[in-house]
Amino acid sequence: MRLLALLALMFLSACDRAEPGRVDARNYDAFWLWAGVEPQPVLDSAKTIYILAAEIKGWPEGRYVDLRPAVPQVKHAQVWIVYRVETLTWDASVLPRIRRDLESWKGKGNRIAGIQIDFDAATRGLPGYATFLQKLRVDLPPGTGLSVTGLLDWSSGGDSPALNALDGMVDEVVLQTYQGRHTIPSYAAYLRQLERVKLPFKIGLVQHGEWQAPPGLSRNPNFKGYVVFLLNSEL
Repeated sequence: MRLLALLALMFLSACDRAEPGRVDARNYDAFWLWAGVEPQPVLDSAKTIYILAAEIKGWPEGRYVDLRPAVPQVKHAQVWIVYRVETLTWDASVLPRIRRDLESWKGKGNRIAGIQIDFDAATRGLPGYATFLQKLRVDLPPGTGLSVTGLLDWSSGGDSPALNALDGMVDEVVLQTYQGRHTIPSYAAYLRQLERVKLPFKIGLVQHGEWQAPPGLSRNPNFKGYVVFLLNSEL
């Protein structure tokens, strides 16, 4: 048993020391499907799909902008309904529309895990974002999961009380290692303190981007896997 445990540790360490490689979507089972991105064969074997449904945009109050001509139907995978958010000040019509999305997507037979808020909150703004998320969670139907995307500089201050205050308020944070279509060059430096993050997190990768797991990631009890942002093929 001791030998098997030692071999397992050696294998995990070797994985952590692997050379950076390109993100091949075929090696993953969770994906973002954004508006305007064509579905790919890898989605047929996905376990989890994060589907962009709408944007909350405008000023002074954000309004719901529908990005889907029809409700998707996914029979084989768990689905998160994603909202790209530009402002935390929402028009009164937004929440009722999100509730209707939850009902209509479930009505099509989708296994809905919950909603994901994709908002670029600055690290210094995390306390205010936490307050927003706390209220949002109360306003969602009981049992609705709540996921958020996170910027890399959230993790660089992984011992920040503001970040860890999201624990219990959200079900997961997906830390994005990319901007647009490309991996952030200094992503490794931002991820060195992931062991200090006290809530469940995933790592967001971009298809064809660069990735090398930081040491110890596979043994972190709060690490819950990867989500790959799919891209259209370049012509």
